[in-house]
Amino acid sequence: MKSIFSIAVVLVLGTVLYTNSQTVERKTLTIDGAKKAIAAAIAYAKKNNAPGGVIAVVDEGGNLMALERLDGTFAAGANISIGKARTAVLFKRPTKAFEDIIKNGRTAMVALPDAYFTPLQGGVPITIDGQIVGGIGVSGAASAQQDEELAIAGASVFSDIKVSDGTPSVLFFDAKQVSASFSTGAVLLDGSNRNYMVHTSRREKPGLAEVHTLDTDISYVLQGTATFVTGGKAVDAKEIAPNEIRGSRIEGGVTRQLAKGEVIIVPNNTAHWFKEVNGEFLYYTIKVR
Repeated sequence: MKSIFSIAVVLVLGTVLYTNSQTVERKTLTIDGAKKAIAAAIAYAKKNNAPGGVIAVVDEGGNLMALERLDGTFAAGANISIGKARTAVLFKRPTKAFEDIIKNGRTAMVALPDAYFTPLQGGVPITIDGQIVGGIGVSGAASAQQDEELAIAGASVFSDIKVSDGTPSVLFFDAKQVSASFSTGAVLLDGSNRNYMVHTSRREKPGLAEVHTLDTDISYVLQGTATFVTGGKAVDAKEIAPNEIRGSRIEGGVTRQLAKGEVIIVPNNTAHWFKEVNGEFLYYTIKVR
């Protein structure tokens, strides 16, 4: 019987095996794997109405493997996306970490050579079984955060590997991946091929009123406190994307104070609103359709 690992190799990886105890097994990203990551990022962009963008994938040495430029993207996007992908893999961290370091005063980092260092949000390593096999960078979406969301969607596609009987394999995200996702509040697991999604959500200020016509939100609070309103009517409600409605606030409804350790479930078609957020508020959200 083929193992899950061997099936994974067939799908997305080329693997060299060494039997000498002084060497280790290394995985390498194939061209098909790079294209698969780009396709997942594009699917996420279309699903979330992202206006253009360039998606680049590099191997573990930072060498370009594949690149896709969506319509309407500015000309410099290609070089920037390659730089983000290269930075993520060579420094083994999401590029937002370096943007934050520089913002916080360590400006000496900008002296690193441009060929190896693009400290702009939107690049993440591609990791499989704890090994970094490449990097993906995105530039030219609606915002820096959306650049990163597309990159994470592309990198996360390798969690979709299935065993030979067609059933899903176990999905695992190590602590570094989870921490990087929480640092911006992003999609940890895209739901394009399943009926659920996992968001590592982060808030530092109030948001818009939201109504998801298809998704039920199951949220578990990890850190912080917030005033959360559910039910009632979303004011100035507009459809911003298929099955997604936003409004300026909620009239009526039930107000609750959310804190660490609590769980709240918001059914689809139910208005909800983070009216107040006290400091840094982190929570997992499972979206079930």
